[in-house]
Amino acid sequence: MKKLLLLVSLLCFGVAANSQLAKTTMKLSVNEHDFGSFKEEAGRQTFDFMVTNTGANALVIQNVVASCGCTTPEWTRQPIPRGGTGKVTAIYDPKDRPGQFNKTLTVYTNSTPEVVVLTIKGEVAPRDKTVEELFTFPIDSIRFESNHLAFTNVKKTEKKIRVMKVVNTGTKPVKVGFDVLPPHLTIKCSPETLKPGQQGLIEGTYDATKNQGYGNVNDMVKVVLNGVAKENVYYYVSANLVEDFSLLSKADMEKAPVFKPALTTYELGKIKGSTQNEVEFKFTNEGKSDLLIRYIRPTCGCTVVQAGTQGVGIKAGQSSSIKATFNSGGYNGKVTKAIYVYTNDPKNSEVVLMLNAEVEQPPAPK
Repeated sequence: MKKLLLLVSLLCFGVAANSQLAKTTMKLSVNEHDFGSFKEEAGRQTFDFMVTNTGANALVIQNVVASCGCTTPEWTRQPIPRGGTGKVTAIYDPKDRPGQFNKTLTVYTNSTPEVVVLTIKGEVAPRDKTVEELFTFPIDSIRFESNHLAFTNVKKTEKKIRVMKVVNTGTKPVKVGFDVLPPHLTIKCSPETLKPGQQGLIEGTYDATKNQGYGNVNDMVKVVLNGVAKENVYYYVSANLVEDFSLLSKADMEKAPVFKPALTTYELGKIKGSTQNEVEFKFTNEGKSDLLIRYIRPTCGCTVVQAGTQGVGIKAGQSSSIKATFNSGGYNGKVTKAIYVYTNDPKNSEVVLMLNAEVEQPPAPK
């Protein structure tokens, strides 16, 4: 008896499902909507695409998928009877999305065709940002756009200038200055004293000819307000110092040195903790003029590079090596360290040498 009731129930459910999903036709009010131009602070924008069942069977909107998380779809969930209407609602959130947009909603139904694509578009006018959003680095009443002045690539032969906005949000004038500046860096505020509510410019000048380093270099500068250096607060300055090859002719390039390492990754294998481990990277100058090792920079104090190669010219066809010592210290397990090598090879002026090790620390005493 129970089996018979179950069979009847399944048959009834199947008939209902087949009836509900039987093919029909539908008509949309429009396939595309243009919200036009509106402000970001206007918030979410909503539009209803009206759907009419023009067929003989019930119309079922089975699913609606938006092309972006910024668009939320809603739709009529109940079957729409013959001649009845329903809707697909597109809700667009413009928050933090200024500019033009063009999004789609893919609608799945039991009509012919089964899939219809709806489009919404428009243009969002960005809202006015707050002082806190524009000037993210506060020191007392003075707010900087950032705590980081980035010079990006700076040729070793040039001086480069970068600027950043600053504002006084307080009720009293503040004199802005900087301290602990290295010889290659000058920073000033213009005007030097900011009145309440006044904006100014931080102007930094990076003289790469006075910095002996190469590659990514960083400086930490103290900020001085009204003659008082702020403790434990630093303004960061970064640059990527690169060789200037811009004046080399085609003939110069053909005669240039070529830095060719025998290997770029040195495998130390299994080593003990708190041990000194020697590594040697051999290389050859395969070019036609002297190769100069401008600068060698390990990324960790645990790796010490012998200074014998830096600044030395290697004749064409000659070989040499870069020797380093890796202190395994308290490391445990797989360890990877890098050594950056900067040369006057115009096609390969920055080379990264890697050393890998698996450090085994002695078991802890019981």
